[in-house]
Amino acid sequence: MNRLNLRRAMALAAGALIGLAGVATFAGPAQAHHPEPVGTYCADKDGKVTVNWSVGNSETDIPGTITKLESTVPGEITGGLTVGATLPKKGDGPLTGTQNHTFTGDLPELKLTVQARWERGDQIITEERSVVAQPAGDCAPAESPSPSAPATPEPSDSPEPSTSPEPTPSATSPAATPSAPAEPEEPVFRLEETCDKMTFIVENPAKGIPFTATLTTEKGVTKKLVSEPGKTSSVSFDAYKGLKVTVKYDVVDETETIDYTQPKDCGGEGGGLPVTGPAAGAIAGGAAVLIAAGAVFFVMARRRRIRFTA
Repeated sequence: MNRLNLRRAMALAAGALIGLAGVATFAGPAQAHHPEPVGTYCADKDGKVTVNWSVGNSETDIPGTITKLESTVPGEITGGLTVGATLPKKGDGPLTGTQNHTFTGDLPELKLTVQARWERGDQIITEERSVVAQPAGDCAPAESPSPSAPATPEPSDSPEPSTSPEPTPSATSPAATPSAPAEPEEPVFRLEETCDKMTFIVENPAKGIPFTATLTTEKGVTKKLVSEPGKTSSVSFDAYKGLKVTVKYDVVDETETIDYTQPKDCGGEGGGLPVTGPAAGAIAGGAAVLIAAGAVFFVMARRRRIRFTA
């Protein structure tokens, strides 16, 4: 009897560990959803530049939606790469677009900023990435060589060895141009919206610049997000219908107002307190149910609400 009780206790403990491990897996941070832009360009003899953009999806299981496109190249982007377009799942092909413009003088930085949004159950993830187009050679088509008989080289006398001294560098020779300092890397901005939170996240690269963002709601609630190189920072607001957050940065004279979007799987109650208790109970109960029946855990895990932390 003691051995039987011991076996039952061990089985119960093993089931509890499996349940807790499963809950921890589902309660972990979200994947880094992001667009994957690529750009190349070429120029013809008249100075006309053709830029080809391509944007892929980081996610293999769900498509995204393009929500913003900003290019330093004048003119619209032609092709399938447009705001509102569906970003196919990874492996289903990228969205592509083309821009043409004739530049005078030095060629500026050809840069594209792409923002995309993913809806995954009771959460919405919005993230943007930027890319600078890289040269891809001459736009002119390669000329096919015309057939002709190879020219026979005429014999020439061997050149006499030169007795003149080695040339010395001219005093007027241009000195080596110092390389321009490397530009700072851009931070990655991400917005995560759940049933009860609206979270702004900034991942500042090690070679980025420090800055501060001031975020203010339509009710006057203000929070500051201090971003430093090599660090990830975030601020959150309690979500509710009608929430609007205006973001102002100290490094640029621009502001942006962002509306809170309620995820679909919030029970129709909107963001805020009404969904907090039930979701927490579902997480806690998932492990206990898994001990008795592993199949039930999957159902419970789908109902729970995931919170993200930086």
